[in-house]
Amino acid sequence: MDKKRRLNVTGEIRRVIGLEAATLSRLRSSVGPSYAQAVRLIARCQGKVIVTGMGKSSLIAQKIAATLASTGTPAVPLDAAEASHGSLGLVQKQDLVLAIGKSGESDELNHLFPRLKALRVPIIAITADPRSTLARSARAVLITPVTQEACPLNLTPTCSTTAALAVGDALAVALMGLRSFKSAQFARNHPAGQLGKRLTLTVDDVMRSGKNNPIVRENVPVGRMLVEITRQHAGAVSIVDRQGRLKGLVTDYDIREALERGKNLQDLSIAQIMNPKPTTIRPEALASRAVEIMELRAHPFNVLPVVDGRGRAVGMIQIHDLRSRGL
Repeated sequence: MDKKRRLNVTGEIRRVIGLEAATLSRLRSSVGPSYAQAVRLIARCQGKVIVTGMGKSSLIAQKIAATLASTGTPAVPLDAAEASHGSLGLVQKQDLVLAIGKSGESDELNHLFPRLKALRVPIIAITADPRSTLARSARAVLITPVTQEACPLNLTPTCSTTAALAVGDALAVALMGLRSFKSAQFARNHPAGQLGKRLTLTVDDVMRSGKNNPIVRENVPVGRMLVEITRQHAGAVSIVDRQGRLKGLVTDYDIREALERGKNLQDLSIAQIMNPKPTTIRPEALASRAVEIMELRAHPFNVLPVVDGRGRAVGMIQIHDLRSRGL
């Protein structure tokens, strides 16, 4: 490599991150009443939020729209160039436009303003120039004080897109707080993937129940108990009384411990082997909570009896069952 063209890569990465961090610091200091105004405008919007921009700003618009939509604010992205060629029909009178443009002088964005004005659609601007056409067209102006891009040519959008993205995140989170947006609502918007499972999947959805629930009465012989543990391949069995209420739990570990003490299992009663106070969980609890219980203890364990409001052993949940469901 030509020595004149050698680059301290780690130093360059630190420089870029430092510039973007400094931009965010200035952005934080610049936050004022216009931000509260923007949040109120979005909260009062009876339609959807159209998030638009050109070029790299259009990509940032996609992310902001996705974040708004997932946190309770109906929003869709609209590329400014596409809008000028027919897609502007997406905008209706009850909507609001969140427009992103560092200079605020993009021709593609500027072409939209007369139509938006005719529809009386309010515009919120995210721009670095408070005197720009975009800023003058907006009901609320959110200034991103970008003095320099991280690009060595000061051309490629870097600091400016980071700032715009942070503004979008801030608006979305502020709206969540204003609307008291709850995790249950968040879960409805994220039904798939690991996140959705953590928020929606319950113990009842995962547990072994009915014939697959390893369970024996407290007065049966130990041999019968061993057969049930083996038959169900759960590594444990719930011990219950005549009413089906949980009296204890016997796991593979309990059996090994008895054998290591030199005990003859056939000479023992179930009560002498079982744990009389096992940790339990309710069927309506989130399955992710079962993972936390089993893994975040000083001595993690693999099975968890499931009991209902009457204390009856209605199921068994095993760590492998949770893992197979992506938790």
